[in-house]
Amino acid sequence: MQTPAQSPSADGLVASAPQAPSAPSAPSAPYDLLVVGGGINGTGIARDAAGRGLRVLLVEQDDLASHTSSASTKLIHGGLRYLEYYEFGLVRKALQEREVLLRAAPHIMWPLRFVMPHMPNLRPAWLIRAGLFLYDHLARREILPGSRGIDLRRHPAGAPLRRDLTRGFVYSDGWVQDARLVVLNAQDAAERGATVLTRTRLVGAERGEHSWTAQLETTAGERQTVRARVIVNAAGPWVGHLLGDVLRQNATHRIRNVKGSHIVTRKLFDHDHAYIFQNTDKRIIFAIPYERDFTLIGTTDIEYLGDPATVAINDDEIDYLCKSASEYFTKPITPADVVWTYAGVRPLMEEDVSNPSAVTRDYKLELDAPGTRAPLLSVFGGKITTYRRLAEEAMSYLHGALGFTHGDWTAGAPLPGGDMAEPDAGAFETSLRAQMPWLPSSLAQRYAHTYGTRTHVLVGDASSLDGLGQRICGDLYEAELRYLVQHEWARTAQDVLWRRTKLGLHVGKEGEASVAQWFARHLAMAA
Repeated sequence: MQTPAQSPSADGLVASAPQAPSAPSAPSAPYDLLVVGGGINGTGIARDAAGRGLRVLLVEQDDLASHTSSASTKLIHGGLRYLEYYEFGLVRKALQEREVLLRAAPHIMWPLRFVMPHMPNLRPAWLIRAGLFLYDHLARREILPGSRGIDLRRHPAGAPLRRDLTRGFVYSDGWVQDARLVVLNAQDAAERGATVLTRTRLVGAERGEHSWTAQLETTAGERQTVRARVIVNAAGPWVGHLLGDVLRQNATHRIRNVKGSHIVTRKLFDHDHAYIFQNTDKRIIFAIPYERDFTLIGTTDIEYLGDPATVAINDDEIDYLCKSASEYFTKPITPADVVWTYAGVRPLMEEDVSNPSAVTRDYKLELDAPGTRAPLLSVFGGKITTYRRLAEEAMSYLHGALGFTHGDWTAGAPLPGGDMAEPDAGAFETSLRAQMPWLPSSLAQRYAHTYGTRTHVLVGDASSLDGLGQRICGDLYEAELRYLVQHEWARTAQDVLWRRTKLGLHVGKEGEASVAQWFARHLAMAA
C-alpha cells in the first residue's frame, strides 16, 4: 500500500528526544522474542515484554496500524451488544480495561457519552434498562459516569433526531485514536529497548532446539537473518497464513475474517454526544462526532474471503449505513453526503454461527512448545479494548520458556505523552497555551490531543511559528513531520495524514501531494 522507503535522516531534531527506530543486532545475540505484526496486539506484547527486560524485535510488513488496527470504530468499550450473546466474561474484562487505558493515554483517549434512542418495536425499555444496569456494575468505575434515561424532547441529543423519538438512554464508554494507540505502544517498546522494524516481512523460519532462525525481508528486497528464542505470531488477519505458509506449523484454532466498514460525512449534529442506533436486523451502528467537522458512522459486519490488504467498502455497505442512520435523523443521509470511507478485516475466532455479528470478539492464545524446542505463541481474535490484558496473558504463557522475573507492570504505566499531572488533556492544553502563547489555539489543541507531553519534544526550542519550519499544508509544519519520521516510523504521506493524524480529512488531495513532495525531498537528501 505504501511506497517502499529507506529510513529518512533525523537532522534538525532536538538531541533530548527519545530513542529512534534502530536496526537489529547481530544474529550471534538472539532475541528473546520476535513479534510478527505491528497492530495493537503485536505492539502491546512488544511493549510489555520490553518492559520486563526482554530483548524484543517487532517486525511489521507495512506501516504500524496500517490494517485492522486503524480501521476500528475508535471505541474503548465493553461492548454493550455482546450482553445479548451472553458474553459476560468478555464484557466485564473490557469494562475493567476502559479506565486503565483512559488513564494511560488521556491525550488520545477520553470519555464519551452515548445516546440510545428508544425504538419500542425493536427492544423493550425494560430490557435496555437491565442491560445498562449490568453495563454499569460489571466493573468498577471512577472516571466514567453511569447510565440514565433521558427525554429526547429536552436533551440536546434529541434535536437532530426524528420528532417521534421522545425517549432515550445515555451511558458511558471511551473514544480512542486507534492508530496512535498502536504507535505509542511501539514507541514505548522502543524506548524500553525493543527494536521495531516496519516495512519488514518474516519470509521464513527454522525451528531449532533452543531458538528460531528467521529470515526477514524489507520492501526494498533486502534480507537479513536473526535468531529468537520465541516467535509471537500476532499477524491479525494473516495469522493463519503465517502459521501454515511461512512457519509450516499446524493450528488448533482458526479465524473468521469479518469486514467492518465505516463512512464519514460532514458534521450531522452540534453536541458532543455519540449515538448508538438499533436496526431491524438486530445489529447496531454508531454515529460519532469525528475530527471536529465530521461524523463517523459504522460499522458493518460481512464475511470476507479476499486479501485483507485490499479490503474496501462496497456500495451496498454505504447504502446500508446511510439508510440505517436515516431511520433516526430528521435529515436523510445519502451516499452523496459521504466524504470518506474506510474498511478493515477483523480476525475473529471461528465459531459455528451464521451471523458474523454474533461471532465472539474475545481472543485465544495458542502456545506450541514441543519439548525443549523453541516455542511459538499465536494470537487469535481480540479487540482493541482488551489488547493490554491480552499482552499480559501472552507473557504469562511465555514465563516458563523465557524465565523472566519482572511481573505485570503496564496497568499503571502511562504511554508516551500521557504522563500528565491529571488524566485530563484539556488541562494540559490550557497549560500548553500558557507556556507557548505563540501557538494558534487550534494547533495547541491538536498537539495536546495528539502528542500530549511529547509536544515539548516536537516543538523543541521553537519560540514562534517560524521556529517550526516550513508550513507544508494546513497547520502541518516541518517540525511535526520530522518528529513523526524520527520517533513514530512515518515514511509516507499516508502514514502521517491517515494514521498518525487524520489531517487528510482537512487538507485534501493538494495537501497530501505537498506532504508526499516533502517526503520525496527528505528521502533524496537522506539517500
